[in-house]
Amino acid sequence: MPDINLIRPERISLQNHPILNEAWVKKIIAEDPSILGIGDLSLKDMERSQPRAGRLDLLLQDPESTMRYEVEIQLGKTDESHIIRTIEYWDIEKKRYPQYEHYAVIVAEDITSRFLNVISLLNGSIPIIAIQLNAYKIDDKYFLTFTKILDQIDLGYVDEDEEHIEITDRNYWETLKGTKETVSMADNILQYINFFAPGIKLNYTKFYIGLSKDGRPYNFSALRPKKYFLRLEIRLEKTEEIDKEIEEAEIDLLDYNVRRGMYRLNLKEEDIVKNQVLITNLLKLAYNNFGKN
Repeated sequence: MPDINLIRPERISLQNHPILNEAWVKKIIAEDPSILGIGDLSLKDMERSQPRAGRLDLLLQDPESTMRYEVEIQLGKTDESHIIRTIEYWDIEKKRYPQYEHYAVIVAEDITSRFLNVISLLNGSIPIIAIQLNAYKIDDKYFLTFTKILDQIDLGYVDEDEEHIEITDRNYWETLKGTKETVSMADNILQYINFFAPGIKLNYTKFYIGLSKDGRPYNFSALRPKKYFLRLEIRLEKTEEIDKEIEEAEIDLLDYNVRRGMYRLNLKEEDIVKNQVLITNLLKLAYNNFGKN
């Protein structure tokens, strides 16, 4: 066996570092929000002013969905004021922009067990993500790691447990979001669904075209017509077999949304026609699994 040169980095405390500080960490995350490990996010705002409540460190957004993340950074140990501030900022942003799904994110060097116990109790009603930050040094170089300690629960689509849904219509999607052609592609997908579930209908909401059954949301899949293609989201557990089938069909797989448990496919009209059997099988599998939940 060849000799392996094992490098042992020195773990450092940013709280006690003479140069590296919270502003530096904030800048690193702002330049590449994906470093947090919670998705391919973009920076919406930094040091966002909050009415009578200071400034939010970072506001991140998923450009492909309605998710926003209110991020607070704490060097050293988490404390009571930190969790209160994080929840307060999350609540303010949620009330100011209710059209988005909001998640409170705490990034700290030392997330204590007491802290985890407290926010675990809140995780059923307040979606909180706790991320532990570790800093290391090798020679004169530094690197950071971010480890998700606590994840938010899957809250589902915004209309699945709401009495008042912001309903739109077909014209809204044909003129403002997509085109007549891409909305027509959603009709083709519905035909595939009706092969095995005749009662399913399209449900036009502001952020996506969902599905309904007997007049109620039944979102084992969602459709988002764009200007030049249709994004089809299918709620399925990620498997190597499904990955291989999608790859062999040469379908544009945007990514797998871990939080939602969904495959996200970008489809053109020829993709829908050529891969009718595969798309129908995936939708049927999602339908059968959804009915068991």
